[in-house]
Amino acid sequence: MKRQQAVLQGSECSTCGAVGFPASEHCARCATPTAQPRELSREGTVWTYTVQQFAPKSPPYVPPPEGFSPFAVGFVELPEGIRISAILDCEDFTDLTGAHAVLVATEPVPRFAVKPHTEEVNG
Repeated sequence: MKRQQAVLQGSECSTCGAVGFPASEHCARCATPTAQPRELSREGTVWTYTVQQFAPKSPPYVPPPEGFSPFAVGFVELPEGIRISAILDCEDFTDLTGAHAVLVATEPVPRFAVKPHTEEVNG
């Protein structure tokens, strides 16, 4: 069975063209009730991030069986011009700003796989 790709459901205003997330019937920019559902891009760029170095308050956080591990959270800017707050899956937390991000999950919160920049070797 083929695994279905994660998709973010946003909305686009038919009056002013503003794109929003999460989906809404009302436009966040012009406040008209003319927003229509639309799928958002699955790829973007890390706009900014931070590393969560300690376990969040529980509940709602539920630590995994192997215990807490630091993780990155940040904003991914999509081609539509909006920024999505998300967990950033990566192995190295160094220099993620501007890195390519690909959506891997939407529940319970958006999650993007990110590969940090690799420095070019001058030769």
